[in-house]
Amino acid sequence: MTVKLARYRRDNGPALLGIVTDAGLVGIAAHLPDAPGDMVDLIGAWTDWKEPLAQLTAVPHDDALADVELLAPIARPGKILGIGLNYADHVAESGMEKPADQMWFAKMGTTANGPFAPIPLPRVSTALDYEAELVIVVGRPAKHVATTDAPAHIFGYCVGNDVSVRDWQLRTSQFTIGKSFDGHAPFGPWIVTADELDPSGLVIGCTVNGEQRQKSNTHNLVFDCADQIAFLSQAMTLEPGDILFTGTPGGVGAAMKPPQFLKAGDVVRVEIEGIGAIENRVEPEA
Repeated sequence: MTVKLARYRRDNGPALLGIVTDAGLVGIAAHLPDAPGDMVDLIGAWTDWKEPLAQLTAVPHDDALADVELLAPIARPGKILGIGLNYADHVAESGMEKPADQMWFAKMGTTANGPFAPIPLPRVSTALDYEAELVIVVGRPAKHVATTDAPAHIFGYCVGNDVSVRDWQLRTSQFTIGKSFDGHAPFGPWIVTADELDPSGLVIGCTVNGEQRQKSNTHNLVFDCADQIAFLSQAMTLEPGDILFTGTPGGVGAAMKPPQFLKAGDVVRVEIEGIGAIENRVEPEA
């Protein structure tokens, strides 16, 4: 059974974990006080808590979604990794060849941001761009994992926006700095567990101020989710709570003629079939 796990708070209070139902939020601590209160700990202990938590989907909700602030499902992931040029249409608009090998970069932990929190517009750049992405949440340690075994290491999926500062991204041969400005990895709005969700055929899209900019399907991934887990695990141990941005379709602002970069006040919405949507307003960096 697929479960939606959220991290949220009421009235600027402490972060809480909850189960998202059609009616609202069921607080985990209120019904299962012995359950882990940290999302990474809960993911690591999922085998023990899966059934009791699934039963909470039938419990009357404690809060309406409109009455709480949804936070990044994982406050500070141990690893935030992103893959480049992983949709054929994005490869084409970039004017580059389809990669023979996976092209990975890191996003620093301070990029993690809430699903409805502001996206900071940097003081040092006007080349702010969006990238709608399916996000993998790792569930079990993975090292030297075969592609056929990789799905068992995926805990669930989120909607993400790999916000990119294009001039900083392209000023060096490595993308990390341009991908790592504070707050430039909003994701959520919750984690949908992988039990009954097939990631290979989900409609994915992005709008800016209501205008459709990106529209594709995850079956267009060059390297699918299992390929990505298997490849990365040859180099590093993927751990519970690590998140992987799986690539963006064509339609990014940098590829438009002329380029259409984000400005203060723009509202970026990313939506993925079967998971949900995140929506973030661009605001000048404090």
